[in-house]
Amino acid sequence: MPRSITIDYTDDVLLALGLTPEQFSQEARMLLAVKLFEMGRLSSGAAAKFANIPKAVFLTKLADYGVETFHFTSAELRRDLTDARRHL
Repeated sequence: MPRSITIDYTDDVLLALGLTPEQFSQEARMLLAVKLFEMGRLSSGAAAKFANIPKAVFLTKLADYGVETFHFTSAELRRDLTDARRHL
């Protein structure tokens, strides 16, 4: 069952952003999806679904928000580099 939240804002916000109410709603949804993904609270697939866009589009848009697509620890990167060198 879908749920919703309400955000109160004035027309000044729309004017400052240069957005229509529909565009602002889409942008707010995308921002929340990106932040929840960045925090590790949603997977990329779940965040894309929340943003109402395909997963591939969501992943490409992350850079627009300064969010890295992939999250690796230094240990994971070292392991992957070691594995890659073995295959060369």
